[in-house]
Amino acid sequence: MNTFFLAANSSNSMLVTIFMVVIMFGFMYFAMIRPQKKQQQVRMKMLSELKKGDKVILLDGMHCKIDTINGDDTIVVDADGIFLTFSRSAIRQILPDDVEANKPVTTNENVETKDEEK
Repeated sequence: MNTFFLAANSSNSMLVTIFMVVIMFGFMYFAMIRPQKKQQQVRMKMLSELKKGDKVILLDGMHCKIDTINGDDTIVVDADGIFLTFSRSAIRQILPDDVEANKPVTTNENVETKDEEK
């Protein structure tokens, strides 16, 4: 009779162990794999929408403008008059075309120094 209870108890603990492993795999999927897939889809969409004239930052930190996009996943970039060829995957970020970003910034310090000179 005691062996029956021991056998039932060990199979119950085995079911709990299997259930815990399934829960761990589910957590790993939703915490790590799924967000990485979404991030990869966003990156692929960004790379597919590249066009001539886009300002980009490459993986090595170089800021440049796209001059030509070839069909074999290579791009030619213009970095201040120097034309370089890179793979599309070398692009880290596409910079937005902000008009306000090119305006000089004025601060109160300039106004104070002008007042002090008078």
